[in-house]
Amino acid sequence: MTSYLAAQGKPVAELSPGSEQRLDRLLTVTRRTTDPVSRSESLSREFLGTPYRANTLIGSADVPEQLVANLEQVDCFTFADHVEAAKRATTREEFFAALTEVRYRDGAVSFANRKHFFTDWAATSPPVATDITASLSPDAVAVHKQLNQKDSGGWYLPGLPVVARTVSYLPSDRVDDSVLAGLRTGDYLGAYATDGGLDVTHVGIVVNTPQGPVLRNASSLPADMRVVDTPLREYLGTVPGVVVLRPLR
Repeated sequence: MTSYLAAQGKPVAELSPGSEQRLDRLLTVTRRTTDPVSRSESLSREFLGTPYRANTLIGSADVPEQLVANLEQVDCFTFADHVEAAKRATTREEFFAALTEVRYRDGAVSFANRKHFFTDWAATSPPVATDITASLSPDAVAVHKQLNQKDSGGWYLPGLPVVARTVSYLPSDRVDDSVLAGLRTGDYLGAYATDGGLDVTHVGIVVNTPQGPVLRNASSLPADMRVVDTPLREYLGTVPGVVVLRPLR
């Protein structure tokens, strides 16, 4: 598989045997499930219990970027883009093509083109998702940010430009029953960042269950350190607000 992609001119990191096995299971789920909502729930469920690990991607301003699919260890962002890519694929070739589209602008594998910010999924063309935050409630707040530029000075991602963007978020204390009713399984929910250089600090996938909505997420909390389902009402009490993106597929 990686040889095939290398022949297409894509710098691809080798898949581990464990990642190969999980990818095959994910593709089986996609082939058996036609409804996008069911696909999102079933694919994301495959990751429950997966260990949390940050910094699995390869690439920086000084290190050449590689297309990495570490399906055995994920952080909140790689969990989301692996699920989104798997929704769009029934073969390994299609998965890597979809991962390239989801993770990079213009399908070009490079650190500069990586979609580093959550709202890039809605702001870049073609979009991966639509930002529905403001449509969920009239209480949504729009904030003008300079993404990548820390309020305290310096940059989150050295070597990359500052991105001016208006980010809408819904304060957590304004997320009432009507807002929760407007969320669908498969929506991507980000924890709003108060720092002007970030849009969100954490990302997960909304899953509606008979017991109420949960945030399926790769949690770095010491008590978790794995992909877990966190009751959404409980999670809202720990963050200042939320940004919600609805996938287009």
